[in-house]
Amino acid sequence: MSAAEAPATENGEPARGPVPPGGLLDVLGVASVVLDTDGRIVLWSPQAEELFGYTAQEALGQYAARLMVHERHIQLVGRLFADVMRTGESWAGGFPIRRKDGSTRLVEFRNMRLLDDQGDVYALGLAADQSTIRRLEQDVALSERMVKQSPIGYAVLDTELRFVSVNPALEKINGVPAAEHVGRTLREVLPMLDFTSVETGARQVLETGVPVIDDTLVGRTPADPDEDHTWAHSLYRLEDTMGNVLGVAVSVVDITEQHRASVEAEAARRRLAVIADASARIGTTLELERTACELADVAVPELADVAAVDLLDAVVEGRQSTLGPSEAAVIRALAVRPPNGTEAVRAADPPGQIARYAPDRLVTECVRTGEAVLVRQVKDEDLPRIARSPEAAVLLGRAGLHSYLAVPLIARGEVLGALDLKRTRNPAPFDEDDVLLARELAARAAVQIDNARWYQNARNTALTLQRSLLPSHPPVTTGLEVASRYQPAGATSEVGGDWFDVIPLEGGKTALVVGDVMGSGISAAATMGRLRTATTTLAALDLDPARLLEHLDKTTSALDHSIATCVYAVHDPHLRQCRIANAGHLPPARVRPGHPPELLDLPTGVPLGVGGVEFSTVTVDFAPGDELVFYTDGLVETRRHSLDERLAFMLSLLDDPARPLEEVCDLLLRTLHHPDNHDDVALLIARAQELP
Repeated sequence: MSAAEAPATENGEPARGPVPPGGLLDVLGVASVVLDTDGRIVLWSPQAEELFGYTAQEALGQYAARLMVHERHIQLVGRLFADVMRTGESWAGGFPIRRKDGSTRLVEFRNMRLLDDQGDVYALGLAADQSTIRRLEQDVALSERMVKQSPIGYAVLDTELRFVSVNPALEKINGVPAAEHVGRTLREVLPMLDFTSVETGARQVLETGVPVIDDTLVGRTPADPDEDHTWAHSLYRLEDTMGNVLGVAVSVVDITEQHRASVEAEAARRRLAVIADASARIGTTLELERTACELADVAVPELADVAAVDLLDAVVEGRQSTLGPSEAAVIRALAVRPPNGTEAVRAADPPGQIARYAPDRLVTECVRTGEAVLVRQVKDEDLPRIARSPEAAVLLGRAGLHSYLAVPLIARGEVLGALDLKRTRNPAPFDEDDVLLARELAARAAVQIDNARWYQNARNTALTLQRSLLPSHPPVTTGLEVASRYQPAGATSEVGGDWFDVIPLEGGKTALVVGDVMGSGISAAATMGRLRTATTTLAALDLDPARLLEHLDKTTSALDHSIATCVYAVHDPHLRQCRIANAGHLPPARVRPGHPPELLDLPTGVPLGVGGVEFSTVTVDFAPGDELVFYTDGLVETRRHSLDERLAFMLSLLDDPARPLEEVCDLLLRTLHHPDNHDDVALLIARAQELP
């Protein structure tokens, strides 16, 4: 290590004292020989002994030319020696030598005149094997050429991490001349870059010798101060042949393009993952609000910090949604994510609320044009066009809204609403890739939302029709107390065709009916209405229950192959009896004081619409205080339990004959009916009373 490379003290001065030796001279094996003025050897080094093959005892006092030079060059060497001794000018050259063992070797010589403190003259000869020298020269030349011409940036740092040298490629990468690197630290040359990790890594390399390979560094240099670049750098410890640490070698490669390609590939992979996630998570049900929430859940936090799903109110109501240029948008909020907490969330319309957005609002522009609206960098003047109100604009400003994106929800050529996205914590603004991803999510979700809203409209229509066909309050009848319930199917299913009826008859008698039309939707509700009307008409004829079911069977067969089950009972308070006929329906339960609840043993019969099978009438006692419980299969059937288990469970709930009938209805529905059951429920309970 040279003095310039010696460790420095705190004040920057070179450290005083011995410096560890380098190993280059050992590699060269330089032989040292001192001659007197007559050319006799007076000093002979161990390297000379190795190079020429003569021991010091054999060489000392001998003429050097005879011992060290091939006999063909003795005269020439003698003249050159004389010139050096006379003029004092050094001489260098290469000659073949003959070693003691007779072999020949090419040797490089360096000769110079020496003077001691007495004025005596001597000659110093330095000799080294020429092949070794040439090999080192070639290695150095090759290394220098490769470093200078390489497109990879190279630098050498000393043990204090100051630049010793840089190659032209690194000059170009840094935009700083090589001369301005030397003697300075990384931070002094490029103060705009954060070199903390590089310096830490370099010190570890100096200490351990373990290289650092392909660490990345991102930033800007004077070579391109307006754009970020990404570099891969590697660090290696430099040592001489004796193991002395000289410093750190640094290689730098600009991988900006590869890094961008990798980032783009990762972004594409993320988009595909989000889209795949959306395909699995959006549209799991036909509930409009839940589908909207599923879309918002996918968008946060992958795409935005706050997401809102808004539909035009006309779309929700099933009307046309076209907006004119000066027309405001009446929007119903369906979902907001995250559900609470931040000011940006409080600025959004709460789910279920209807808001009026003026024509100049960005969400209005989005749903009017059917195009995405992107504000990469939100400014203060943009907030009033984003927010629903001045107060909401203040909240968005405080929340740090810096980027905004709205994409339309379009299904089957109709704009349904918008997916509204905001970024507050994510520092990156929305870009074109985000627009593409948002459009893809919106397109996939819009179809599911459209399905859900049409299904919901159809379901609401069927439910309205069915409720309009059912009695709102059972009529007051002689000798009976009656309670009833109708429970629509869960939100994931359509309305069914279940019905019940209480029909006053002549002579104080009462007909009790519960039925279930197979199928669902408007068609089932319409069939149910026709059967209920037919039943009421036939009941007025005071027919035997079995005869009435036979007429209903013919009526049902004429209704486009409809099938229905039905239980028809006629209560006579004077005889304290009920006459009952069953058309493929579940048997009613009878509850009597002092007796365990029981299912009536009735002939099952066949459903209405099958045709060709006679029905039977059974008469059962029905005294005051007794109850009959009529129900449809939606009350007791589940996928996880057998029907016998469920019927037994129902009977166990009918353990108190004195319980008010309204409470009994609520208890049965609350305990037995599952909200996700794919069937609706009709329930009718009648209790016999004493005649006045």
